[in-house]
Amino acid sequence: MNRYARQMILPEIGAQGQARLGAAHVLVVGAGGLGVPVLQYLAGAGVGQITLVDGDRIATHNLHRQPLYRMDQVGSFKAESAAEVLAALNPEVRLTPVTAWLDPVNAVDLVAQADLVLDCADTFAASLTLSDSCMAAGTPLIAASALALSGYVGGFCGGGPSVRALFPELPERGATCDTAGVMGPVVGMIGALQAQMGLSVLLDLIPSPLGQLVGFDVKCWRFSGFRFDAAHEPDRILPFISTAQVMPNDLLIDLRTEEAHPFRADALHLDAAQAQALIPPTTARRVVFACRTGLRAHHAGIALQNRWNGKIALLAVPPTDT
Repeated sequence: MNRYARQMILPEIGAQGQARLGAAHVLVVGAGGLGVPVLQYLAGAGVGQITLVDGDRIATHNLHRQPLYRMDQVGSFKAESAAEVLAALNPEVRLTPVTAWLDPVNAVDLVAQADLVLDCADTFAASLTLSDSCMAAGTPLIAASALALSGYVGGFCGGGPSVRALFPELPERGATCDTAGVMGPVVGMIGALQAQMGLSVLLDLIPSPLGQLVGFDVKCWRFSGFRFDAAHEPDRILPFISTAQVMPNDLLIDLRTEEAHPFRADALHLDAAQAQALIPPTTARRVVFACRTGLRAHHAGIALQNRWNGKIALLAVPPTDT
């Protein structure tokens, strides 16, 4: 029996829909808690080609929400280990693991090759970089986030609003799984919803998930959702750049702690308060704010943009550079 027979029975799929899935190329960024269910369900559904981008390695403290991996794989690259398991799950799927962190340079080429992008990463910089690249390419983006006992998933770009349109203001502080914790099933449910949205886009199901946000809160056992088709794109954005795009004449402001290894000797180390008070002496030099996730850099850049007319860029320093 055809391995896809049970889903091909659905009138929304059939042989034509299954052929569409088999011809699709999906880019998945992140092979962690969200990426694990996403990858399993995309491969199980018969998506023809999956490019998986993740520069991180498997860690013991993540295994409770990443059940695709085994203890004997701890220390291995997630992307390579996931590709190995998924190839055994469905040999018909072509899997390309990329053991690198997503940045504004490689994002352009990676997005250009894909029919659909799924953001399973865990930084503001990655989400905004993917959103910017997908908007420019006209490629649909399914982005999600899960933390503690809740999460959300939404459909962006590809004719719908961008992540920046729905979230024009970022939170002052960004909690992470390391600081706020997370339950494995919560991440699994959000990841499964993300995979379903992705498959719905590939199958062109109506109504489209692009322009739709769905949230889930375990504390009160409640799903919620709304459409944001009319969300307005921001007039100005602060672009993210990669470390390779930092120019010699840039005024580089490193907002990380002094303990972080500098990636350029002339970088100025400032805390948040000092960055908020900064007024560059000239507009001839571009100011680049750098931090780990992009959140502090974003807020410092917005504050400077409100009182200074020079060029500003943001940089999220990957772990390999810290």
